[in-house]
Amino acid sequence: MSSTTAPDHHKITRPNAVAVGTIVWLSSELMFFAGLFAIYFTTRAVQGPSIWIKSTDLLNIPFAALNTTVLVLSSVTCQFGVFAAERFQNKRTGSFFQINKWGMREWFSLTFLMGAFFIGGQIYEYASLVTESLTLSSNAYGSVFYIATGFHGLHVTGGLIAFLIVMIRVAKARRFTHKQATTAIVVSYYWHFVDVVWIALFSAIYLIK
Repeated sequence: MSSTTAPDHHKITRPNAVAVGTIVWLSSELMFFAGLFAIYFTTRAVQGPSIWIKSTDLLNIPFAALNTTVLVLSSVTCQFGVFAAERFQNKRTGSFFQINKWGMREWFSLTFLMGAFFIGGQIYEYASLVTESLTLSSNAYGSVFYIATGFHGLHVTGGLIAFLIVMIRVAKARRFTHKQATTAIVVSYYWHFVDVVWIALFSAIYLIK
């Protein structure tokens, strides 16, 4: 039997203790981001709309929307990687251009590249805003903007590191095991979480003026 396949009764159908623990941890992370949202809207209410109108006019919404789209689509590619992990297919079984035969490594690699694109876009946006004199210390809006988006960027970077660790371990392993598949699934939970949080942040910061 190939190392990339497993009988149906060995397939992962429900999360184990590690996955459940990860979900509990993500719940605490959700409270952290809820606090950032509270800070954002409280500061906005205290400072008044004038600073927000002036500062949000500096935001490049079309570019941010493109960056957001890439990050959201990375959740789709990540989930395809999970499907491959659940059937214990760690790498492609055909040509690179046969996407329907991709394994977990190919889907996770694409997800990593899309996540890296998002981080690169965020750095580019920061550089553009700094040239417009919107910095962390310029005003209240700048402070909450960089804190909220910056902490999210750190979480995305953590997810990228997790993808690298999973792919390196799989590449070095002789066979793709149940433990490795579970690790891949747990990483996907985290990635979906940071994507959902960003959708909320994007809506609050870029769309609600």
